[in-house]
Order: sequence, then C-alpha cells, then structure tokens
Amino acid sequence: MKIAFVGKGGSGKTTLSSLFIRHLAANEAPVVAVDADINQHLGAALGLDEAEAAALPAMGAHLPLIKDYLRGTNPRIPSAEKMIKTTPPGTGSRLLRVCEDNPVYEACARTVRLDDGDIRLMATGPFTESDLGVSCYHSKVGAVELCLNHLVDGPEEYVVVDMTAGSDSFASGMFTRFDMTFLVAEPTRKGVSVYRQYKEYARDFGIALKVIGNKVQGQDDVDFLREEVGDDLLVTVGHSNWVRGMEKGRPTRFELLEAENRMSLQTLQNAAEDSYAHRDWERYTRQMVHFHLKNAESWGNAKTGADLASQVDPAFVLCEHSAVPQPS
Repeated sequence: MKIAFVGKGGSGKTTLSSLFIRHLAANEAPVVAVDADINQHLGAALGLDEAEAAALPAMGAHLPLIKDYLRGTNPRIPSAEKMIKTTPPGTGSRLLRVCEDNPVYEACARTVRLDDGDIRLMATGPFTESDLGVSCYHSKVGAVELCLNHLVDGPEEYVVVDMTAGSDSFASGMFTRFDMTFLVAEPTRKGVSVYRQYKEYARDFGIALKVIGNKVQGQDDVDFLREEVGDDLLVTVGHSNWVRGMEKGRPTRFELLEAENRMSLQTLQNAAEDSYAHRDWERYTRQMVHFHLKNAESWGNAKTGADLASQVDPAFVLCEHSAVPQPS
C-alpha cells in the first residue's frame, strides 16, 4: 500500500510517520520510506545521526537516471529529456516494485537498520541556499511523483511518504497517488485548518483520508477533534516518553514504546490494510493521466518542445500484474 502522512508544520507528522515505519518493520512488512518534506527530518527520526542523514542521496539529483530507467522501451517517450514529473507509464515502460533491486534503488535508496528489521529510505534532498530565488521545491518532489507513477505494490508491501507540510501537496497530482492519507492534526483551530483544506481539495478525487489526533492531553481534546473532523478521526496519540527519548537522541528499543501508542499504530496499519479492498487501478491510472495532461498544457509542452499528450498510452492500465520488461 502507498501511505502518505500530511499535516501542518510542527504537528508531529514526521515523528508519527517514523513510528509507523518502525511498527511496520516490527511486523515484518517490506517498507520503502520516502522523505518528501522540505525539512528532511525523516532520516533523523528513524535513528540516523546527522552525518548519516546528510549523506542520503537526493532523488532530485538522480532525476536523469530515474527517467532513463523508467522509460524503458516505451516508444511514446523518445528520450529521458522528454519526460516530466507526471509522465505516465505505458507499454514498454519499466516499473518499480517494493521488493526488488533496480538501478533507481541502487542510486537513491539506502538501507536503514531498525530494531526489528531493515527498511529502504529515499529522500528528495533538501532545499539548498543555491535554490533560493531560482528553484521550486516541487521540482525536487517531482522525482518522487515520477517513481510513484511507475510503482506497483502488493497488499502486504508499504511505501510510506512523509509529505511536505500544509496544503503544498496539492501543487501536483501526487496527493492522488496513495491508498490512504493520514493527516496529523493537533487539537487546535490551526491544527484542524489543514484538514479542512485537504478535505475540500480531495473531495472530487476519492481520497481515503483519516485523521490522527496528536499531542492530545485529555478528553476535551478528543471531543474538540471529534467535533471538528467527525468520523475522519481514526485515533489519538498523547505524550510519549519513548518519543521524548528519541528526540533527545537516546531512544530505547522500539518494543518499549508505550502499549497505548503501539495499539494506535496497529489501528493505522489496520486502516491501511482495509484500504486495499477499495483499490481502483483504472481510476488511479485515469487520475495520473489527468494531471499529466494538465501539466503538459500548463508548462510541460513548452519546456520540452514536444506534445506530451502523445505520451499517454490509452490501452495501458497500471496494476499489480502489469508486465515489467527486463533491462536490455
């Protein structure tokens, strides 16, 4: 399943996504984790020290390799230079799978050893000083979107993406790439404002959205969240001494996380697994094409000097059984 964690800055989005990743690893689920937030804190939340986190390869820096690999022998894409972040797969495209080795993972992913198993971690790369005034962070996230467009995953495999904060996720079509979106909200007016934006934007796209109430201190906080988000409130999380230790760089073994918080994480996994029954690969592919055509008309055709609508393969539907051609 493809899972997104979203929320306003400071809501605890990265912390909760890292806990969920640890929980999945403890349950022996294969996991590819992706840090798509501008602040790039997921590596540290998963236990990497400063040097290790800084050494993570930036997906954006490997975009030519990613494009060249994914286009495969697709006759509709004459070169990697003619691909943009929304280019959909078609006949001949190479696809990515969670449990495989390929040049994209080799260049962009690193294995992170957790207490109860290993996961693959990928990162968009930080927004650097040289980008100021000349670059948009969404261009860096484009590498993630392109990979998600070409990724097929099964019911017990997970791709967990820590998204950029706030409603910036809607600057591209990436918000439609997920089986489940967990929105982390504090029990405050500002905390639920991003939820209202997300709910409104996602209304017409069939987005599965559940709210995690974070930093909850009592029943009044729970009641407030329930009044504001209704049945979308899936679970609430309170203070955690384990998390405090992790944030100080002194984490104990994950098995010592408080029982109530372990139960909350299991509730998240149950909701993610339940979403599998509602997968609609035809709608998924249709939405992918929709955003590609919008981007092509808006800026892609002018940037590449090509009619990018011709990249759409009308007979192709991405699904778990899509064929993956072997590299030549």
